[in-house]
Amino acid sequence: MAEPEPALEPDSDPGRWLRELGSIRSSWTREEVAQVFNTPLLELVFHAATVHRMYNDPQMVQRCTLLSIKTGGCPETCTYCAQSSSWSKEVGLKAEKLMGMEEVLEAARRAKAAGSTRFCMGAAWRGPSQVGKGQWARVLAMVKEIRAMDMEVCTTLGMLTPDQAGDLREAGLTAYNHNLDTSPEYYSKITSSRKYEDRLATLEAVREAGISVCAGGIIGLGEGPTDRVGLLHQLATLREHPESVPINALVAVAGTPLEGAAPPGPLEVVRCVAAARVLMPRSVVRLSAGRLKFSKTDQAMCFLAGANSIFDGDKLLTTANNERDEDAAMFAELGLTSRPAFLPYPAGAASSNGSDAAQDSCAAPRAAALGMA
Repeated sequence: MAEPEPALEPDSDPGRWLRELGSIRSSWTREEVAQVFNTPLLELVFHAATVHRMYNDPQMVQRCTLLSIKTGGCPETCTYCAQSSSWSKEVGLKAEKLMGMEEVLEAARRAKAAGSTRFCMGAAWRGPSQVGKGQWARVLAMVKEIRAMDMEVCTTLGMLTPDQAGDLREAGLTAYNHNLDTSPEYYSKITSSRKYEDRLATLEAVREAGISVCAGGIIGLGEGPTDRVGLLHQLATLREHPESVPINALVAVAGTPLEGAAPPGPLEVVRCVAAARVLMPRSVVRLSAGRLKFSKTDQAMCFLAGANSIFDGDKLLTTANNERDEDAAMFAELGLTSRPAFLPYPAGAASSNGSDAAQDSCAAPRAAALGMA
């Protein structure tokens, strides 16, 4: 049964978001976010498409590649994740060692040759603090070498300290992914090994280091509409909007606590994409996990509603993804073009917009502080 819509506060203005459509602000109330989210779908998509065209080339979609550089054995208890050591036996996933440098670099070269402009690396860690200095140094070297290939580099390595965020920034990291997953109220039902505040602290460390923030959520965790509103509200009221907002549809994995969860329907994802676009007009909204189940028509609706990034390649971290040839055919049929690397990200902070100029402007002060200038 659908949850009731959140009641409006007496002084809320149900028409403000339409009168100020496309405005950039972090002052959204939860009631305003609910108004946007609960707009009839076709009307919402129309408004989202309007906003999308204010700030973005609607034909340009970035192609990104995601590689698990350290799979399994994670001490976290995320109920959707196959990599948690808490249910590794049920899933049948053995913990693997951190990949070697040359193997990762070769994967990045193949991704670039296939048309990807952003290479993302994920490690099944609680955070770099749990691993030795040698592994951390290897990851930093991977970042540096892939950045030298003229590719954007993104990592998702768990929780970061400010010093670790600074290390990644110095290595040349473009973006750091750290999804909030769901609303603050529902988060304890998804994991018991960390708090929502831990996620927000890492995002703040990333932002302070001058790294582009990539933060979104997962649809289909058993949450209701009010939790989706809560997630979007949290993202849209950060100090600066994330440069990237991934919208993931749960891919239920056998053996995890959420193995029986029903996948969200494509139109549920379209609604989340459209609402994210209205609330965060300049962010790149990334159509991420779960796309394999979507038809080309479903994906076209997402692009119309404001999605302007996909993961390509036949695998995400541990789950299947769309074939590159299939995506190439879809791009051709829909008239989409690929977003180049280091095109500035207008959302977020000036020091972390993803461009080479922003990276250089932030790296110099840190290098001086470390005595490297």
